[in-house]
Amino acid sequence: MALEWVVLGYAAGAEAIMLLLLTLPGLDPLRKGLISVTRSLLKPFLSIVPFCLFLLMDIYWKYETRPSCESESCSPSEHLRHQKSIMKSQRNALLIASALVFYWLLYSVTGLVVKIDQLNKRIEKLKAQD
Repeated sequence: MALEWVVLGYAAGAEAIMLLLLTLPGLDPLRKGLISVTRSLLKPFLSIVPFCLFLLMDIYWKYETRPSCESESCSPSEHLRHQKSIMKSQRNALLIASALVFYWLLYSVTGLVVKIDQLNKRIEKLKAQD
């Protein structure tokens, strides 16, 4: 079950890197290529949304079905295993949230950058006409 978390981590990392490269100033020569690559990757990255929902349901199912370790009958190793399970669930939920937020930001920033480029072209065209 660890492979899906690795895939989600790599996808969130790729989204974060693309977002960083799109928003860094001074990369104007690379920006056109980056925009085309990012726009072509937005549709495949949309599969992250149902994947995250599936993983969120998996976390919820594990939370509901795991044995409780609240009483005095738990051994120290069982208590440690219980705490470790809670920490892993919290970490995985944070990874899900970050992947979804990065996708939303990447989608929004890409749309804004495309609009800015279109407006800049219109300005240049209007300046050329005058």
